[in-house]
Amino acid sequence: MSDYDFDLFVIGGGSGGVRAGRVAASMGKRVGVAEEFRFGGTCVIRGCVPKKLLVYASEFPEHFDEAAGFGWSVGEAAFSWPALIAAKDREIARLEGLYRKGLESNRATIFTSRAELIDAHHVRLLSDDRTVSAETILIATGGRPNPHEALPRNHLCISSNEALDLAELPKSIVIEGGGYIAVEFASIFAGLGSKVTLVYRGKEILSRFDADLRAGLHKSLEARGVTILTQTVLEHVHPGHDGLLHAHHSGGASIAADQVMLAVGRLPNTQGLGLDRAGVATDAQGAITVDSFSRTSQANIFAIGDVTNRVQLTPVAIHEAMCFIETAFKDNPVAPDHETIATAVFTRPEIGTVGMSEEQAAKRFGDIDVFRAEFRPMKATLSGSTGKMLMKLIVDSISGKIVGAHVMGPDAGEMAQLLAIPLKMGASKADFDRTMAVHPTAAEELVTMYQPSYRVRGGARV
Repeated sequence: MSDYDFDLFVIGGGSGGVRAGRVAASMGKRVGVAEEFRFGGTCVIRGCVPKKLLVYASEFPEHFDEAAGFGWSVGEAAFSWPALIAAKDREIARLEGLYRKGLESNRATIFTSRAELIDAHHVRLLSDDRTVSAETILIATGGRPNPHEALPRNHLCISSNEALDLAELPKSIVIEGGGYIAVEFASIFAGLGSKVTLVYRGKEILSRFDADLRAGLHKSLEARGVTILTQTVLEHVHPGHDGLLHAHHSGGASIAADQVMLAVGRLPNTQGLGLDRAGVATDAQGAITVDSFSRTSQANIFAIGDVTNRVQLTPVAIHEAMCFIETAFKDNPVAPDHETIATAVFTRPEIGTVGMSEEQAAKRFGDIDVFRAEFRPMKATLSGSTGKMLMKLIVDSISGKIVGAHVMGPDAGEMAQLLAIPLKMGASKADFDRTMAVHPTAAEELVTMYQPSYRVRGGARV
């Protein structure tokens, strides 16, 4: 029996921390888990889960419009923001209960408290006013929205956290940012009837995504009424006598809106954790630095998830948690695999992507073949929708392997998850060509693009 109170103490009750704590406890380890807010972390409580529920809500107006083309007559529709938020809150409470139950049923000890490191083996629990010791410590405190402290009167603005709990739906909103959080909330609010202005400092939204996806989403958002101002930044915000917030931007104009939302990135949640006292090193952004096995500069302390600022996705944190269990408790060091990760952007239209963009692949391989299809989905032929689907495969011309797959349109996220499997296995374009299509589906285009749309040789399209 160890002289410590716990074999493992986990700081942070998000998806990664709870998974690690639950699995370690199921192995008979003495586990403590501390969470100062609510179990479930960013994803479950104030991130992808509640956001996806709002995405579903925002899609219904288009469904109602499309129904007429299929013979349905839909009466006058009415929307209640409070009813949606209340339903969302009930589901989040249910999920939080499941996270707690998973820990409790495996006999992990739960602390509803902020936890701070005293040294490499001791943790102070502020709410309980006590100190506990642990042989191994795992930090999984996640990230938080960047408050954009350089923006004067930034305290008047909301982040994605508050956007999920607004008392009423804003008639108008300004969103600063061009990443997936910014564009997703722009799509949500526009779908629910808000007047949306997106302000982004870059040349095009969704940096690091494939250029075709970026341009296609930009065009589609504008078609749905979103005003997009690129190469523009907010300079200051102030309340007006009209009861609105006035957001002044670098374009020399001011936008009046009910809300101003900042979505300019996320920061590792390391403030006040006592990392210095424990000898845990961080980088210039405050992220905990780790080796390939998620071990920090202190041998008995590990860190996983967004707090390490490697790949900020919930499934990645869970994967890192399972690798941590193998490394720390099964004498089987396993490094997390961060290559070829599928991701989705839940906008309207939806984006699903896995692997490299065309630009990344051309830079890495030099010579690539690009297979690209753009078409109206079958449903649009009767619904009257003008939206198009985009599918794109990026192939290394030397090996024949598919190194990137990109979809924009209905169910793109679902397709990306399935595409991730063959790409992870190293599938070639010839493997896709040998695969029989499912007809009629949109996804069949992925296995029926037999000839390249164009080739890239030495960085130039030919």
